[in-house]
Amino acid sequence: MQVSHFSPLKLKVFPSVYEPHEDSFLLAEHSKNLKGNVLEIGCGSGIVSLFNAKHNPDNKVVGVDLNEDAVKNAKYNALLNKVENATFHQSNLFNEVDGKFDSILFNPPYLPTEREDRIKDDKLNLALDGGKTGRETLDKFLYSFSDYLKPKGRLLLVHSSLNGVEQTKKVLNKKYSVRNMQTSDFFFEKLYLLRINRK
Repeated sequence: MQVSHFSPLKLKVFPSVYEPHEDSFLLAEHSKNLKGNVLEIGCGSGIVSLFNAKHNPDNKVVGVDLNEDAVKNAKYNALLNKVENATFHQSNLFNEVDGKFDSILFNPPYLPTEREDRIKDDKLNLALDGGKTGRETLDKFLYSFSDYLKPKGRLLLVHSSLNGVEQTKKVLNKKYSVRNMQTSDFFFEKLYLLRINRK
């Protein structure tokens, strides 16, 4: 079990759950000032949901993940950090989600992945495998998130240069304004933190 520190949180990460990296930290930092009802899709160890909940005690935060071990891990970390305003349950994207939210957060599995590239741990693979183009889960999300976002709500989305950020903007631009909040450069990709609001 890995232990990670992301002030003010102390996290334990189960072996079959995605260990927080730069993409997780990027989303968490930009989530800090979001108020109201907050939904995180793909909560993993709970770092982003718990970071928002810890900084905003009046918020109601919901985190979901397809990996049941991630849900257990996020609940464990909520208890570890004495966070009571965040709840977690299993869901495949929005399948088990009810209501509308002031903010939705998503760090999708975005790595372009061929069958032979998949890692052996199927549960951990869920957090990384974006299909052949890296957009398999992302595209499903993009065509469904608006049903769960309040009229003046916003979406914070982690996006990689590996899976077509301009394609995503093209999908969104008809109904949404898209702003790049931060770009982080790595040797094989760039990561973008996109803020998306209804026009």
